[in-house]
Amino acid sequence: MKVTENSKLNQIIAEIRNVQPEISTVYFVGCGASRADLYPGYYFLNNNAKKIRTSIHTANEFVYATPAAVNENSIVITCSLGGGTPETAAATTLAKNKGAHTIAVTHTEGSAITKDADYTVIFDWEDSYSAKMDKMIKVLLLAAEILNQTEGYEKYDEMLKAAEKIYPAIDNAVKSVVPEAKAFAEKYQDAPIIYVTSSGATQEVAWAFSSCLMMEMQWIPSSTFNTGDFFHGPFEMVEKDAPYLLFMNEGRTRALDARAMTFMQRFDCKLTVIDAKDYALAGIVDSALVDYFDPIIISPIARIYAEQIAIVRNHPLTKRRYMWKLEY
Repeated sequence: MKVTENSKLNQIIAEIRNVQPEISTVYFVGCGASRADLYPGYYFLNNNAKKIRTSIHTANEFVYATPAAVNENSIVITCSLGGGTPETAAATTLAKNKGAHTIAVTHTEGSAITKDADYTVIFDWEDSYSAKMDKMIKVLLLAAEILNQTEGYEKYDEMLKAAEKIYPAIDNAVKSVVPEAKAFAEKYQDAPIIYVTSSGATQEVAWAFSSCLMMEMQWIPSSTFNTGDFFHGPFEMVEKDAPYLLFMNEGRTRALDARAMTFMQRFDCKLTVIDAKDYALAGIVDSALVDYFDPIIISPIARIYAEQIAIVRNHPLTKRRYMWKLEY
């Protein structure tokens, strides 16, 4: 994260507060993987804000069941990769019409999502695996700016330093995982279903892997759940050779992930673990911030796993039955 880029995020929140000093609600709104990429920012703000109320919504539900508190005291952050998602563009317009301060996060300047946005944040995407995390990182930093400028945040400087260091850490991490990802692909290519689980800020990375990379892009049935809920229903599906993928956090919810992992190992299921702790986050991120960077290091690694299963199955990640082909 370049200093100039973070200054832009700082300026956006400063300008909003110059118009409306009292920000009481923050909403994160998107669809599919873009909504999932908003989750670490939401999770951070929800964990650390003492006064601000925050929630995260799928865009069409935000449009049809709009929270009553969306008003001039609100910031609404909407997100779409290409910027043309109709539901997210509609959510931005609705928020604007209700007097909220709207921030569109997209890769495409001038796209539909930006039409009624007060501010636009452009993120990188194509150049590298770390570029694919630019969206998630910038949303996390927007959340940090909101908290720091409204209530104050004692770890603000550490957050900026971690954001700067995480880009090279991601690119270094992904270099080592292809052999493991190939082994995963060989093991799972014919799986009748893949269960994906995690917790904390990473739970939506698990959801996106299951819903977007497996079901949407590979047509593989998949189910996902929080490891905190594992012993409240899903663990009844554990049996020998059942396929599970666990995204294991290094932060405060690691105990939840470890408990689920121990149970899965007990019954000898086909368990693959992507552990954030294997990628030395503690060496570059303050211990109080590790929770929020777990998904940022796990997500690009998980994408390599999906890319390898696509290669083994001869099913490109871009292949679709319905998306971009039908009206729906």
